[in-house]
Amino acid sequence: MGKAIIGLLSEYPQVSLAGALEREGHPDLGREAAAGIKVSDDVEKIMSGADILIDFTSPSATLNHLRVCRQLKKGIVIGTTGFTEPELAEIKAASAQAPVLISPNMSLGVNLLFRIAAEVAKNLPGYQVEIIEAHHDQKVDAPSGTAKKLAEIVAAVHDDDLAAVAVYGRQGKPGPRKPAEIGIHALRLGDVVGEHTVIFAASGERIELTHKASSRNTFASGAIKAALFLSKQKPGLYSMADLLKQHEVSP
Repeated sequence: MGKAIIGLLSEYPQVSLAGALEREGHPDLGREAAAGIKVSDDVEKIMSGADILIDFTSPSATLNHLRVCRQLKKGIVIGTTGFTEPELAEIKAASAQAPVLISPNMSLGVNLLFRIAAEVAKNLPGYQVEIIEAHHDQKVDAPSGTAKKLAEIVAAVHDDDLAAVAVYGRQGKPGPRKPAEIGIHALRLGDVVGEHTVIFAASGERIELTHKASSRNTFASGAIKAALFLSKQKPGLYSMADLLKQHEVSP
């Protein structure tokens, strides 16, 4: 994602690259990420001369970066997934001192899918819901953060507790489908960038909402737009939905 973001910066003249981060001991440290910019592990030094940090790392690394941004009162765009509830609470707490935008998916299309899924769920109460996601075979977490978010949205619309209604795959003899059940299924194969489908079904009909990403540039572009949005915001917790509401995103 870092390489994809750097590769797209020329399309955004209002943005300049202040630095590129990697973990301590990474073989790319010291190498040139872009003209005049070498890869570093010193987040505090980089952020002292930057406005916004775009973070696609791991939960532990993101929280370390978040603490620096909180201390320096600099914004952070978080595309990392897999946080625990206590970690999400720390992110929320940090947003009181610095602007924070967090999203399991930086694609504008996926974030529109979130909105559409909520609308369909609202208008089709009682319909059965299944969520299927597919990613490349190197993805660490399952199901994806995006699939979890879609499930959370549907459960919230139905006033259900996701922990009580979610079923992650099926095996053996699970018996008849429960009325409020939300099925969530993860596929890992090849070099799939990311695909998500939400199915709403009832006897005699089925609606399928699908988003397919064919390039990581989709997420990189969304992350840059998120950084531009966040640079204009006061401390607080934001999402890509807030960005979409601004009507400032060019196609």
